[in-house]
Amino acid sequence: MIADEGSFVRLMIASQAGDTRAYTVLLTEVQRWLERYFRRRVAPAQLDDLVQEVLLALHAKRATWDETRAFLPWLAAIARYRWVDHLRRVYRSGEDALDDHDAAEDSDEEAVMARVSLDRLFVHLPQGQCEAIELVKIKGLSVTEAAERSGQSESLIKVNIHRGLRKLAALVEEAD
Repeated sequence: MIADEGSFVRLMIASQAGDTRAYTVLLTEVQRWLERYFRRRVAPAQLDDLVQEVLLALHAKRATWDETRAFLPWLAAIARYRWVDHLRRVYRSGEDALDDHDAAEDSDEEAVMARVSLDRLFVHLPQGQCEAIELVKIKGLSVTEAAERSGQSESLIKVNIHRGLRKLAALVEEAD
């Protein structure tokens, strides 16, 4: 059975009323839906864990679903939030794996030379693009934080970063 919106709604209503068989069928169908949803979003080795996380979240949040609203968008929102959490965990563990605390410390000379080279390239960009790239890409601020600090709108920050990086790439290619 491939459940559709109507089937999910009926199963969820019955589950909230205490029907354990309906809840079992609901979880089985939700699991199939989630596997299709995540198949192209995560590595195959991570698929089962992420599906189980969403099923646990669904179980914990099942009382918050309102039967007057659609089920699939509610489920997709839970899945999306768990996916983002999953990506954050993967990203953080990737950073931890790359840390080599036993490596010999590099001198600051390379960082200084990189900064000098970057400053030379920034001369060719408008001030807004330089500021947006500096705040977001170099200092690591979020787009929102960069917008607040620079006085530019969030969308302008994004546009300035895109245009600035494209211009920088063209300048570097030109130099080669």
